[in-house]
Amino acid sequence: MMKKFIGLIAAIAVILVGGLVILQNVNFNRLGAEQYYTQIIGQGKMLEGKDDSGGKYVSYEYKLPAYDKDGRQKTLTFTAQKQLRENAYLSLFVKDSKGVTSYQEMKKEELPKKASEKLSK
Repeated sequence: MMKKFIGLIAAIAVILVGGLVILQNVNFNRLGAEQYYTQIIGQGKMLEGKDDSGGKYVSYEYKLPAYDKDGRQKTLTFTAQKQLRENAYLSLFVKDSKGVTSYQEMKKEELPKKASEKLSK
């Protein structure tokens, strides 16, 4: 009886630890988001602000044309904590209610064909 109880506790512990590891690797800003693709053109607009403790911070705002996998265009505005590399290709994760929630740099070869064709013009 005691061995079964200890085995059950161990199994529950393994499941909980495994669940925590999986949750740490999930980017909730990307869940349920549509993907658009863009290329960084320009330096972005530098924005300066202060955090709650009065410390200064700088971010960069970009307003760029972006394309979904079918080549449909949408102009998207998003901010980055640093100035992004000129001509870099990005995958933008977009939610209707929040706009761009996350982004990731990618190689031109990784872009969907129709989005790549639009960005090459």
